[in-house]
Amino acid sequence: MLEQAGAPGPVAPAGAPVPPPHGEHAHYGWEPTPPSRFERIAMAAWTKPSWLAPLAILGCVGAAGTYVLSNNPTDAQLDPLGPCAFKLLTGLDCPGCGGTRMVWYLLHGDILNAVRYHVVALIAIPILAWAYVVFAANRLFKVKLPSKRIPLLAVFGYLLFWVVFAVLRNLPWAPFDWFYVS
Repeated sequence: MLEQAGAPGPVAPAGAPVPPPHGEHAHYGWEPTPPSRFERIAMAAWTKPSWLAPLAILGCVGAAGTYVLSNNPTDAQLDPLGPCAFKLLTGLDCPGCGGTRMVWYLLHGDILNAVRYHVVALIAIPILAWAYVVFAANRLFKVKLPSKRIPLLAVFGYLLFWVVFAVLRNLPWAPFDWFYVS
């Protein structure tokens, strides 16, 4: 490349594209920040070894199931993590309390009581389990299992139903007295 006297840098030959001044995003007025240490570790764990992400998800689910099995949420004894902070602050039962009881009964094969304690979360379990199987099969064995993309409107509708049902079922005067957790 040719240099010109007084020019700030190299001059491109006629017709050649001129590189952006200080990186590829400089023409937008900002420079991308390099990822933090945590972001680099998370990206490496998610992209490099294909078995790490499915194993981490399985480990988290297994740890949560083990915690629920070792600390019976249906009895009146205090668990190692203490009482529910939401119940202490508001006096109402939170959806998490019903969710842990639902998992307890589901792990013991009592489907009727699992439905009673959190039917909305119980509906999501087979969908999330299949999504995990599809994800793990793709990451571990590069096998594409059949799956459906759930429309965003359906996801938001389900979440809205979850919130409304969780609020209504925890009110003592609500019409869902069979679902009320005392």
